[in-house]
Amino acid sequence: MNLVDSSGWIEFFLAGPNGPLFKPVVEQRNILLVPVIALFEVHKVLIRKVPPDGVLACLNVMRLGRVLDITDRRAVAAADIAIRHPLAMADAMMYSMALEHGAMFWTQDVDYQGLPGVHYFPKPPKASLPSV
Repeated sequence: MNLVDSSGWIEFFLAGPNGPLFKPVVEQRNILLVPVIALFEVHKVLIRKVPPDGVLACLNVMRLGRVLDITDRRAVAAADIAIRHPLAMADAMMYSMALEHGAMFWTQDVDYQGLPGVHYFPKPPKASLPSV
């Protein structure tokens, strides 16, 4: 099983430099888990950069995986993860769902670097403007 973090989905949809690294994972839909919170975060970012029809198309691609809802049990498990690791609520929720399913967690978010079961791709440095 695989679970792609919001940062990976956004990189993939916006054709960022690391987008091709997430493509093979996203295409394995039969083993792809998609936390509902990832739909929220991806929508929140894309709606500011992509026309509404494009956002809907992206979310529909995500929905081709198995969408995981937030339940009371999952909320408590995520809280435990957030206490053990310095992760924000949404990050802890996604990571805890990956652990629940024994899934590989794919991300470019440095907050996950070094955690068990995480496949981390560092974000490429942003190009700086030449000084004048």
